[in-house]
Amino acid sequence: MTQPSAPAAPVRFSDGEVERYARQLVLSEIGGPGQQALKRARVLIVGMGGVGNPAALYLAAAGVGTLGLIDDDTVALSNLQRQIAFTADDPDRAKVEAGAERLNALNPHVTVQSFNQRITPDSAAALMQDFDLALDGTDDFETRLAVNAACVAAGKPLVSGALGRWSGQVSVFEGRPCYQCLVPEVPPDAETCARVGVVGALAGVIGAMAALEAIKLITGAGEPLTGRLMLYDGLAGTSRVAKIAADPACPVCASAHA
Repeated sequence: MTQPSAPAAPVRFSDGEVERYARQLVLSEIGGPGQQALKRARVLIVGMGGVGNPAALYLAAAGVGTLGLIDDDTVALSNLQRQIAFTADDPDRAKVEAGAERLNALNPHVTVQSFNQRITPDSAAALMQDFDLALDGTDDFETRLAVNAACVAAGKPLVSGALGRWSGQVSVFEGRPCYQCLVPEVPPDAETCARVGVVGALAGVIGAMAALEAIKLITGAGEPLTGRLMLYDGLAGTSRVAKIAADPACPVCASAHA
């Protein structure tokens, strides 16, 4: 993730936070500077569904300072098979409300901002001015394309996760190629979990992978999946990584990075 030009002000941690993040603080790739970067970070989670649930939990547990949750849906009983931020008491509650309550209970040092609304191209553009990166786990391609366009315009990274049946994918986009290079237009008969089904534990796998990519971007650790697509096959227990080519005629990123 692009770092600010001037050194960021040091972040102070309480004794409780030092103990809470001890296992990350001893990692050479994160350490004190990385943990401070996590606390300063502002991550927008688009969609509190199968991907967004575990991703939000892991980012809150990791100490990301501010998490934004945007979703206009309410919790359904059928969500509980894979959306582990919710409990049996949550059906009919707004997902962002129930999710914020769970995240605050998990880590009170994290600020959670809830947006109980459907994201649009205009709202996505406005939101990305206030966040450092977006993590998109929705199953709606119009939303995905809108978030991608907003991230490209704002120069912010996008972590994308998707799943269905027994397989899923995770990728990171920063500049070119962008998500629209991978998905040029909305598929006419796009599959959703409601239509084709999904095994619950797969959401944990993909959501955790997406959270890991966000942590790498924030801390500068390792090599993010930028411009690459990780494909995971849960039935076969295999994964592979494919390079994403930039579309020279992409209406979103070609002109922005000409």
